[in-house]
Amino acid sequence: MTDFDEPTTDERAEQTDVAETDASQNGDESVTTSGDDLEERLVAEGEIAGDYLEELLDILDFDGDIDLDVEGDRAVVSIDGGEDLSKLVGRKGEVLDALQELTRLAVHQKTGERSRLMLDIARWRRKRRDELAALGDKVARRVLETGEREQLSPMTPFERKIVHDAVAAVAGVRSESEGVEPSRRVVVLVD
Repeated sequence: MTDFDEPTTDERAEQTDVAETDASQNGDESVTTSGDDLEERLVAEGEIAGDYLEELLDILDFDGDIDLDVEGDRAVVSIDGGEDLSKLVGRKGEVLDALQELTRLAVHQKTGERSRLMLDIARWRRKRRDELAALGDKVARRVLETGEREQLSPMTPFERKIVHDAVAAVAGVRSESEGVEPSRRVVVLVD
């Protein structure tokens, strides 16, 4: 990212996460919320998102069951069911990413607060997370064995984080991100 590029939504979320972590570690309670208040806010976000997505499914005449959950510090909305749902995922999850952003905007419009809500359709993100974690582990072990660095194909910030986490679980190797969006990629190296 150059000095003139606007950060992506995921990069802004990562920056905010770091700022909130720093503030909470320094005792700044104005940034953090008590556990009960946070959970209530996330449940409300999920309900707003669920209503928005239910309207969308009705307009499209798609069948799907909407499930609301809270995982850590974010609301998670999952849609499972009808065969048409794959159309809402798109190639490499591009439509899913766009719908997630629109859903976050709908939540922001109602609450006035930025949402980190995660949307999953037809369990695509869950499957992708499992695939990427396995890839990160496999590449980390191969780099550990060969001693040669490996560069993976370009990934979204969400995907890179999963790979970084998987590589971090293998002692003796580390990972870095290189390049500029949309060609930013993970590189795995011997530690």
